[in-house]
Amino acid sequence: MTTPLDPAVHIIGAGPAGLMAAETLASAGARVVVHDRMPSVGRKFLMAGRGGLNLTHSEDQPAFLARYGPAEPPLTDWLDAFSPDDLIAWAHGLGQPTFVGSSGRVFPRTMKASPLLRAWLGRLANLGVEIRTRSRWTGWRGETLVFDTPDGERLEQPAATILAMGGASWPRLGSDGAWVPALEGEGIPVAPLVPANAGFDVAWTEVLTDRFAGAVLKPVALSFGGQPLKGELVLTRYGVEGGAVYALSAALRRAIAADGSALLSLDLRPDLSEAALAERLVRPRGKDSMTNHLRKAGGLSPAAIAVLREIGDIPPGVEKLAKRIKAVRLKLTGIQGLDRAISTAGGVRFEGLDPALMLSARPGVFVAGEMIDWEAPTGGYLIQAALASGVVAAQGALRWRASQTPDMSPA
Repeated sequence: MTTPLDPAVHIIGAGPAGLMAAETLASAGARVVVHDRMPSVGRKFLMAGRGGLNLTHSEDQPAFLARYGPAEPPLTDWLDAFSPDDLIAWAHGLGQPTFVGSSGRVFPRTMKASPLLRAWLGRLANLGVEIRTRSRWTGWRGETLVFDTPDGERLEQPAATILAMGGASWPRLGSDGAWVPALEGEGIPVAPLVPANAGFDVAWTEVLTDRFAGAVLKPVALSFGGQPLKGELVLTRYGVEGGAVYALSAALRRAIAADGSALLSLDLRPDLSEAALAERLVRPRGKDSMTNHLRKAGGLSPAAIAVLREIGDIPPGVEKLAKRIKAVRLKLTGIQGLDRAISTAGGVRFEGLDPALMLSARPGVFVAGEMIDWEAPTGGYLIQAALASGVVAAQGALRWRASQTPDMSPA
């Protein structure tokens, strides 16, 4: 079935970026059709809500923007279009009040994604947004979009298109990266999709995996390549994961790709100086075992002591022991795959996009969200940027649509 010269804007992907683009367009009076290959929308968004749905972060703008690393310049424009304050006001407008946690992260008071998504879909329905599930985009045929649907092939030729199909992390939730060949076939530059915010492999002994897999070390200070970071670390059967690890994942991933491994330094007592720790450890052990001494005098948890023992025998002398506790070196030998990663790095390179996120090779086609080559740690930075990119792409699509059909009414 073909709809030639459809005045609607078609959005492919019903995650946060795609739905925000739909809201921006429909609020401006455009007719909007959203396609998603899954039976229901927002599946990865709902998965994020299992951890409390960290919407954004309250830190100051320079620190916030620095989280995006090399992508900071273009993402500055995104956050100018839709800032953390805008996101909070948007959530409140959907009847979802927020609060700032002790870490500065911003959450909805319900700590769930489902109430917000329900309210959001209700708003989109009231705005007239049409959502077509089980509608999988398979590429272009000339200027026409081709979809595989339960009713067979469907062709669309919209006034503008926004691609928001996500990266390739958690593919069972809908983002499988299957769009890459279609875009590369058009000469669009795409960086390889690789895991971001993922765990790393460590060759633990069975003693640690059997007794301490799942244990959390908190607080610890991690350091790699001169980047110190305080937070938490989770011990797993394959290695390590957790917020502090994710914040260093880009640098660790690059090091492993280049050298085959990376040394991550752990400070197991970041709240004490080395000298203060040595002063505690010099206390007489009495009849205590070394393990009990490390627990009582050193303040180490059983899991932290197990990690300390993993890298070799306990060194003699309190000075050497204190130094070891303050700088445990873990050898990371690999990163977990895309099926376990929270997000994806890689995607459409910025040189293939204009500032409005329109593809240079495909005028009238815009890209939003995790399909673009940027990454950020967890902590609210991912959802914030995805939503903001949806606003930018939608604004670009509105301008493009108006420039091509100046006599077209908004609806």
